[in-house]
Amino acid sequence: MPSGLAALLDDVASIAKLAATSLDDASAAAGKAGAKAAGVVVDDAAVTPRYVVGLSPARELPIIGKIAIGSLKNKLLILLPAALLLSAFAPWAITPLLMLGGAYLAFEGAEKLIEAFGGGHHDAKEEAFDDLVALENAKVSGAIRTDLILSAEIMAIALNDVADRPILVQGMVLAIVGLAITVGVYGVVGLIVKMDDIGLHMAKGSSAPLRGVGRGLVKGMPVVMSAIATIGTAAMLWVGGGILVHGAHTFGFVWPEEIIHDAAVAVASALPFGGPVAEWLVTALGAGIVGVIVGGVLAVIVHQIGTMRRKPEAADPSAH
Repeated sequence: MPSGLAALLDDVASIAKLAATSLDDASAAAGKAGAKAAGVVVDDAAVTPRYVVGLSPARELPIIGKIAIGSLKNKLLILLPAALLLSAFAPWAITPLLMLGGAYLAFEGAEKLIEAFGGGHHDAKEEAFDDLVALENAKVSGAIRTDLILSAEIMAIALNDVADRPILVQGMVLAIVGLAITVGVYGVVGLIVKMDDIGLHMAKGSSAPLRGVGRGLVKGMPVVMSAIATIGTAAMLWVGGGILVHGAHTFGFVWPEEIIHDAAVAVASALPFGGPVAEWLVTALGAGIVGVIVGGVLAVIVHQIGTMRRKPEAADPSAH
């Protein structure tokens, strides 16, 4: 009996050690995978604040909380099981799906560039709501739908980075990435949307330096929001283009990645210092150019299809 108990305890200890090793492995892999998804994370953080614009300041944090819960459900209840099934039964589909997501990111980034240069408005007009609760629910639903697309890309990037690991480690990595990114993104978003309120509170303080900082926060928030939007657009183009370039290399079209790599190495070698930074910047720029080209072509096609659909409606008075 004691020997049986001792053997059982040994087995439990071995399982616990294996689990701890797997957790350490998963944590390291999650950090690496999360870093590769950083561009999409920036875009996620840049997109979300617009969903609380025009609503009561008292409802901003509750709304962000609802979106965060929806985002967590997207990642853990929908995307994580789907990713593991994909890894187990159709690993060949990971790269094509990544490239499809990369094309979508490039398209979204190109649309924002077109808007910035006065080429139209991508966002549809908001529906009028008499009920503030209905408006809030609509904004939350829209944010969660957008998050599902961005979260799918984040999870796909993470899965692609650990596709050769055991299924248990894959699941742990995706769960860690999903949880950490959701907490990080929506924590930052909550801080961003309340920054002006924090500034107003500080501006009413008794300390002159504190009041100055508060006024600076209030005046600076429009600049910060604009900068975040710009960074988000650049991130979409850079990440989308990078995914497409890497995917093309996987399928045998090696020359785009080789051209970008050779240019980055040449620039880094020509500089007396800051070579690694310059190499990264040139690589990101090259990926961004690919994103602009592919996204621009897709945007033109989508706009042309939209124009063709509107023409019959304009010609048919009954359509109005």
